[in-house]
Amino acid sequence: MIPPRYDVLAIGNALVDVLCHKDDDFVAAQGLRRGLMQPIAPDRAVTLHAAMGRCEEVCGGSAANTMAALARLGLRLAFVGQVGDDRLGRLFADDMAASGIAFPLPPIDAPTGRCLIIVSPDGHRTMNTAIGASEYLPPAAFDSAIAADAAILYVEGYMWRTDQPRAAARAALEVARANRRRTAFTLSSEYCVQQHHDDFVGLLDAGLIDILFANEGELAELSGRSGFEAGVAWAAARVPLLIATRGPDGAVAIAGDQRFEAPAEPFGPIVDTTGAGDLFAAGVLAGLARDRDLPAVLRMGSIAAGRIIAEMGPRLPGNEDLAALIAARLAAA
Repeated sequence: MIPPRYDVLAIGNALVDVLCHKDDDFVAAQGLRRGLMQPIAPDRAVTLHAAMGRCEEVCGGSAANTMAALARLGLRLAFVGQVGDDRLGRLFADDMAASGIAFPLPPIDAPTGRCLIIVSPDGHRTMNTAIGASEYLPPAAFDSAIAADAAILYVEGYMWRTDQPRAAARAALEVARANRRRTAFTLSSEYCVQQHHDDFVGLLDAGLIDILFANEGELAELSGRSGFEAGVAWAAARVPLLIATRGPDGAVAIAGDQRFEAPAEPFGPIVDTTGAGDLFAAGVLAGLARDRDLPAVLRMGSIAAGRIIAEMGPRLPGNEDLAALIAARLAAA
């Protein structure tokens, strides 16, 4: 088998996150559901953005956040996502280049997507996404053969929202499996599972997913079972490796008849849970790409997640050395 060009290739929405701190009264007054991720129309995004007042703009998107963290861990990376030919699109492309992440798709004539994130005083986030250009992944612009060039293909469930990204992501999964590359899939959110339940189950039943990332709520939606352990048992029977998270109660990995658990790894008070799942995935994918054992892989995910929730937003500040931080925690255990 030809050695892969990339350690990880991700396919996801290319978004710019717009963050602010507001109390729960503001969330209720805007008619939003606290703590959930919901899609909104472009005109609603403009109105909400204005009501949020002073905000911070940072490049985001679930898989893109994961890739930004993986870049700090020294992996060879590529990201497939669609931006528009506008200021936010150029901001996103420049951010990818600065992180050393290959970003092959050209911009299109559509607004770049944005996620409006309202952070409550207890750190929980209410996310409202106007997907914009990420609704499109023109077949002429995307060659799914790139999936054969990565040791691990990582796909976010949000790609199932519209036809072109869904078709592109599934084609890439099929190419990766045909070339004996590992495939990883994140369910992304409870809302996402509700909307695309049958498609997601179909991916598992078709054997297209090697590694499934899910949290407790997403597992309940996917399995239709109540209780964490019931959801874990349902999913673990359908995928070679299940990685399941429970927030402050840590994470579980199940591969066949092997089960490993890791506690949460906090770095102080919770400031913002935005990006916790994305950074957890980064730690896990880095460990898998480097053939670490599953107990170490789980801890790497927990350490990365614990670090990001001590910060505002889904990206680590400055040039912080995430690799050194993870190594130090693992060595101290």
